[in-house]
Amino acid sequence: MKTSSFKRVMVWELPVRIFHWLNVLAILVLIVTGFLIADPPALMSSQEATNLHFFGYIRFIHFVAAYVFFFVMIMRIYWIFVGNRFSSWRAFWPFRKRFWKNFWHVMKVDILLQNEKFEDVTKISIGHNSVAKLSYIAMFFIALVMVFTGFGLYADMSSWWLPKLFDWVAPFFGGDYLVRTIHHVSMWLFIFFTLVHVYLVLYHDWLEGRGEVSSMFGGYKFVREDRLKKEDKVKDIDTL
Repeated sequence: MKTSSFKRVMVWELPVRIFHWLNVLAILVLIVTGFLIADPPALMSSQEATNLHFFGYIRFIHFVAAYVFFFVMIMRIYWIFVGNRFSSWRAFWPFRKRFWKNFWHVMKVDILLQNEKFEDVTKISIGHNSVAKLSYIAMFFIALVMVFTGFGLYADMSSWWLPKLFDWVAPFFGGDYLVRTIHHVSMWLFIFFTLVHVYLVLYHDWLEGRGEVSSMFGGYKFVREDRLKKEDKVKDIDTL
């Protein structure tokens, strides 16, 4: 039986991990409070109406999470220019042959559930695989839609200059109704992405056994040394 030795490789730097978990928290809070804002519950209370401010707290929490989401996204954009090769913008550049070789390999494994061999180094992905990279690019643009529509809805009731930058959004779409609808649909796209993302992370963690889940806590993945040697010959597969 052939045995392989593995080497720990630092893949996800600390800022990337902070970005990931702050994003998880912000999106979770935004979804829960967003549902409450879209369909407010009827509260039965014996208190005077002037003493109740439940919905105001919900909106405040939603706005705080929105600011966290916004500023963390700016931090991640900055890090694509200063981070390592796994978080660099070059890793997400789709116009190269190796990118699409990895894409079809992942589609065979994830969708068709084929047990394809990993002998070709151009199919190896130490960081994000090509399917994940394309989905993250798509989610980035959806996140921009969420930011523009969210701050566009908030602009009329805010006195701060930042939301006021988006006060053109609602008039551009002809009013709040369409903007609110786009914002709501984008939220469902985030929910769908989250479900698929969690499933595939757990699936690859079980299939490959390289520490897919734990890498987002500690930053390290376990990679076969012979694959690293092959990768050195191909020259930085995640950035070419």
